[in-house]
Amino acid sequence: MPSFDIVSSVNMQEIKNAVDQAQREIATRYDFKDTLATIELQEKEGKINVHTSDKMRLSAIEEILRQKLSKRGVSLRSVTFEDPQSAGGDTLRQTIVVKQALSDEERKRINKLIKETKLKVTSQIQGDQVRVTGKKRDDLQTAIAELRAKVTDVDLQFVNFRD
Repeated sequence: MPSFDIVSSVNMQEIKNAVDQAQREIATRYDFKDTLATIELQEKEGKINVHTSDKMRLSAIEEILRQKLSKRGVSLRSVTFEDPQSAGGDTLRQTIVVKQALSDEERKRINKLIKETKLKVTSQIQGDQVRVTGKKRDDLQTAIAELRAKVTDVDLQFVNFRD
């Protein structure tokens, strides 16, 4: 019976490369010369920490990071920019969370959307992914098209398609 899995994952090596490129650009740009501006990746936690001296530089770093991530093929839907916080003195700190898997609510919502399509497919939650099975390959492809149209806030990948 044909099936596929729905996941939301990010290649951490590409995140690491994008952060490294952003660090290099910040080190060479004139407007960041002799200022406190750092970007560091916490790979295990899936977070990027940005520390800088003012709001203008923070927004410039955020824009640089967005450009580098999109050039490396990382969807910006899988990256969440949290609100900047005061970090003592006149400095600001911002945490950027890299989303690694589907949350419980997202898996339940995807499962519900599949059931609402009235296709002859079944879906079940398996760990951090959703498995969709059906008798016909065409039904599965229709389910993929429906999910791509309806779920726009989460970066979904459809993997492990089997006949």
